[in-house]
Amino acid sequence: MKFKVLALDYDGTIAQDGKLNAEVRSAIIEARARGLMVVLVTGRILEDLRQVAGDVSFFDGIVAENGGHIFFPNGTSRLLGQPLPQNFVQEVRRRGVSVSAGKCVVEADANAAPVILSVIREMELPLLLLFNRGRLMVLPQGVCKGAGLRTALSALRLSVHNAIGIGDAENDHDLLAACEIGVAAGWGSKTLQASADQVLQGSGPAAVAGYLRRTMGELRLPRERTGHYRLSLGTFDDGSTLEFPLRGRNVLIAGDPRSGKSWVTGLVCEQMILQGYSVCVIDPEGDYRTLEPLPGVVVMGGTDEPPQLPDLAQAVRHPDMSVVIDLSHLKQPEKVKYIYTLLPMLAAIRRTTGLPHRIVVDEAHYFLHEPNIRELLDLNLGAYTLVTYRLSDLHPEVRKAVELLMVKRITDPQEIHTLANMVKDGTSEADWKKKLDALTISQAALLPGSTEAEGRFRRFDLFPRMTSHVRHKAKYMDVELIEAQAFMFTNEDGSWAGTPARSLKEFCDCLKTCPTAVLGRHAQRSDFSQWIEGVFHDHLLASQMRKIEQRQKAGHEHNLSSSLLKAVNDRYEFSSDSAAGIHSVTAASDANHRLEPVLSVS
Repeated sequence: MKFKVLALDYDGTIAQDGKLNAEVRSAIIEARARGLMVVLVTGRILEDLRQVAGDVSFFDGIVAENGGHIFFPNGTSRLLGQPLPQNFVQEVRRRGVSVSAGKCVVEADANAAPVILSVIREMELPLLLLFNRGRLMVLPQGVCKGAGLRTALSALRLSVHNAIGIGDAENDHDLLAACEIGVAAGWGSKTLQASADQVLQGSGPAAVAGYLRRTMGELRLPRERTGHYRLSLGTFDDGSTLEFPLRGRNVLIAGDPRSGKSWVTGLVCEQMILQGYSVCVIDPEGDYRTLEPLPGVVVMGGTDEPPQLPDLAQAVRHPDMSVVIDLSHLKQPEKVKYIYTLLPMLAAIRRTTGLPHRIVVDEAHYFLHEPNIRELLDLNLGAYTLVTYRLSDLHPEVRKAVELLMVKRITDPQEIHTLANMVKDGTSEADWKKKLDALTISQAALLPGSTEAEGRFRRFDLFPRMTSHVRHKAKYMDVELIEAQAFMFTNEDGSWAGTPARSLKEFCDCLKTCPTAVLGRHAQRSDFSQWIEGVFHDHLLASQMRKIEQRQKAGHEHNLSSSLLKAVNDRYEFSSDSAAGIHSVTAASDANHRLEPVLSVS
């Protein structure tokens, strides 16, 4: 993960007795010269800070008053919380308590807590007390260092997921929790150290200067620190939860066609997006449009032209935005050409800005098999999630760079052979086949190679998704089309190979009896997906049809009729038993997404 932001507490962390450590000051100047942004996050009132620290313009931003007052060197400022009522301050002082009042914080000696709490209760005020060693801060609800930092970074178009936070005391817990890596000073609060990702050894602020210089030399977040932002995908057989950090690792999700790979990938994307990561999904078949209801997600392409690269470059530079690039309406050569231009651009942007945090490439085998792989991907970024049913078609360098391998059901002997060679744990291919074939639609497995797999095949039951592949009602199977919209199964000479299919039900009946050669010719011309798209306007089913047609053209589809039937049935006749599993959609989500096809039957 790209290291872009330093978020530093002041007193006790980089300053002693109110005075900023000279070595730390020099290290901060060095950090900014290397392109890092440095934000001071302090409990002090801004005017008080200026008195003890002097010129603070060498910070890119200041979060003062424990998150309540955000200030930038150009003079721009913002209050995160409401100013405290003046009658509250007056009453506290009337009772003999000496306080310092900022714009939205009141500070006092910690021993004054009982008196201040009594005033708060009597006046029925929505205020919070926060202790910081021997001091007490009174704050509006919702004000904290973490919230203030997020607001400041949003203004700077930066993300906490590219930040290291360093603090030493009780009021730094949410600062460290907000940053991708939270570092506690070893000379500060023991409780803070226990909850931090890393403890900085030393005896005072001078140790921070050394840490900054060591860390800024790599300009990447330390990979050995797992961090506290974790994905939670399911439960293992022993009841424990599968949780893991995704940052800094290339991930491969593999499985048979229709085994649920894109569903699992969508689950991963959902959780990253909801935790504030920015994700860019390259979606060749329109499988990820259902992510759009999530906050900050925009879908580009689809029925529109794919986004121009300059426009897309602007979009992915926003840390609070995720982009799904739907290429489902492009022909395969056009997809390849576009993606071969897109991938190098995304890698270059991420090397510079740290965004997007995760690049997802579905149907990766179509695009990542040529020797030009180094021109397309920067695998050293550890930023890719690749999805495929053809492991064997991926370039060997791609397979070698995988650090976390997650699989759904796999039955193809060639893919099992490739998988066994990737893992190399001594398990026979026959044993692999037995394990992989036993995975149900609601299960996946981690394979040896990652810490979470613990050196073995670990099966787990998947958690539900917030968004899903919405399944449709069976009534659409029987909707009768006008004759001009019927699907015509034709022989090589153009004669009809059966009766016209004027409904999806009739289409399925024809699939069961139509000669394989006829079906193959239609698949080669992409007739099935074009019919579903043009007549039913059902982008998701058309996407599944296109995948089947692509496999047919590549020689990987061994039962075309069965695959086409299953795609339609999965979409429109999802059984009540299956609906209880991971692909089920609640009434609420069905009402929210409204993905039922619009039929052109006038």
